Amino acid sequence: MTAAERQASDGPTAAPAVAVLGTGIMGAAMARNLCRAGLRVTVWNRTRARADPLAADGARVAETPAEAVTGAGIVLTMLHDAVATEETMRAAAPGLAAGSVWLQCTTAGIDGLGPLLDLAGTHGLTFVDAPVLGTRQPAEAGQLVVLAAGPEETRGRLAPVLDAVGARTLWLGEEPGAATRLKLVCNSWVLAATHGTAEALALAAGLGVEPADFLDAIGGGPLDLGYLRVKAAAIREGDYTPSFAVTTAEKDARLIVAAGEAAGVRLDVAAAGAERFRRAVEQGHGDKDMAASYLASFDGGPPA
Repeated sequence: MTAAERQASDGPTAAPAVAVLGTGIMGAAMARNLCRAGLRVTVWNRTRARADPLAADGARVAETPAEAVTGAGIVLTMLHDAVATEETMRAAAPGLAAGSVWLQCTTAGIDGLGPLLDLAGTHGLTFVDAPVLGTRQPAEAGQLVVLAAGPEETRGRLAPVLDAVGARTLWLGEEPGAATRLKLVCNSWVLAATHGTAEALALAAGLGVEPADFLDAIGGGPLDLGYLRVKAAAIREGDYTPSFAVTTAEKDARLIVAAGEAAGVRLDVAAAGAERFRRAVEQGHGDKDMAASYLASFDGGPPA
């Protein structure tokens, strides 16, 4: 398919052809919503078994990244980190066509963005920096907040994709990197709130304080927080079904610390949080939800 043919196939009268590379918690939910919106979706995942269920939603499952992107006018990446994203897009190179839009949704970090931009330039791709805010539930509901930075002329072309996966898109200008920087700031708050919840409940357990009393004490006031309630419920129920896995949270925490260091900003809480997640991984909790930060407070397991 030529670039002109691709542009025609992705015109306003046709459903865009979208390749989704990475079908973990977030990528699978996004691909499913793209299918439900009537878009033509091809998916690929390093472990194919994680992509196969999307066939029931109407997605075509590809064997390789190159096969997935062939014929796609929009390539959406949602992988673990910048390294995995670069490796995958290099593997996709034989199927890429100049003029395609690369909607890069992985939290890649500031340093990780450079090689991805270079790769986009090499293959004539229009790069849109587009990390998202939200975890499993909003992703499944198509209620993510997309932070986007890229050429203004791509916005109309991307609208069907962005509308399918998100409740709103916050455009931050045309410079790639603006969205990544804001994502790191937002995630610094999310991770701090997660650890704050985990440590408060861990201290309550250690001191013999009922968690319900803590929650009642702050309830309805300025110290209360909806996110606190969600994570506290998961901890109290011992339900660590991953919405945002500990391993991913540790990776993001280290990207936040690195960004701060590069900007001359000391982020002591973020650095301590990264170590806390590392300890949780060492304890065998890496695949659990990041609320498992709670478990990192106890060397021998939480009190009964």
